[in-house]
Amino acid sequence: MIKDAMLYEKIGDNKVHCNLCAQSCKIPPGKRGFCGVRENRDGQLYTLIYGTVSSEAVDPIEKKPLYHFYPGSYAYSVGSIGCNFRCKHCQNWAISQACLEEAYTMDILPGELIERALLSRSSSIAWTYNEPTIWHEYTYECAKLAKDAGLATIYVTNGYMTPDALKHIAPYLDAANIDIKAFNEKFYHNVASAKLAPVLEASVLAKQLGIHVEITTLIIPGANDSLDELRELSKWVYKNLGPETPLHFTRFHPQYKMQNVSPTPIKTMQEACKIATEEGLKYVYMGNVPGSERNNTFCPNCGKLLIARGLFAIEKYDITPEKTCPKCGEHIPIIGEYAGLKEASDEYGY
Repeated sequence: MIKDAMLYEKIGDNKVHCNLCAQSCKIPPGKRGFCGVRENRDGQLYTLIYGTVSSEAVDPIEKKPLYHFYPGSYAYSVGSIGCNFRCKHCQNWAISQACLEEAYTMDILPGELIERALLSRSSSIAWTYNEPTIWHEYTYECAKLAKDAGLATIYVTNGYMTPDALKHIAPYLDAANIDIKAFNEKFYHNVASAKLAPVLEASVLAKQLGIHVEITTLIIPGANDSLDELRELSKWVYKNLGPETPLHFTRFHPQYKMQNVSPTPIKTMQEACKIATEEGLKYVYMGNVPGSERNNTFCPNCGKLLIARGLFAIEKYDITPEKTCPKCGEHIPIIGEYAGLKEASDEYGY
């Protein structure tokens, strides 16, 4: 669906400068930006994917992954077409790198999206699967309606957005899982066709704007798995986002153009978590490793098991209604109520 684009300026000769993401495209007439879904038509920029949905599902919030945001709830999740990265390991390349004209999609206008989310009994709407930044006009309008309907709002994002774009949607965006894909510019250039610095800047700004932020880093053997690099990443998160920021290290499995790369050794995953903990981060998680204790939440003060997780599901929740550890009283930074609160009411007597 075609609609006037936001956040651009005309720069002469019918060219436009798109100020939505850090690719900062200067687009001649008749051409599209790096994302493939924003087109200059006679000096006017248009989004080609307003309401264009390629993927729809009701996911556990833990799948985003968001471990400290409405735990145990479901997120009505939608994605579109296109991306402002070219990740060689993308697991959703069939939509992120697809040609818009050849992809199978359906149109869901904002009002209908809210209705579908409410009917699904989800607590939130997540824009995910491909990069939500390039869907800005649609996510912005939907997020405003979602807030009115009592739904929380989520971006699962590569963080490659301009300050203007982030500030524009921030009043209506509750949470973001931001993918810091590596902590070196060479990786971003060679693997994602992007830069690291704008991602770090957006992560800090999102936190300053009051958005709940969790960070994910997929560890790829030979690409971003240097222990020194993982330590620098951990230090950066601690210093710039705070020690209570959840950091998810996830295990790589061969995908797309990197099928010749082996899965991440479990030992590397364990070392990454150990390093992040040594650097002062209180909530460090290990993803794509079923059965790992690092999938659980422990009290950073006394070590008590607070949240036990199976495969994207909570098996035990032992945090008081005041968001504290029941053993030592340590404050646990959880946003929203546990979805299984009613089942836990007898235990806590409320």
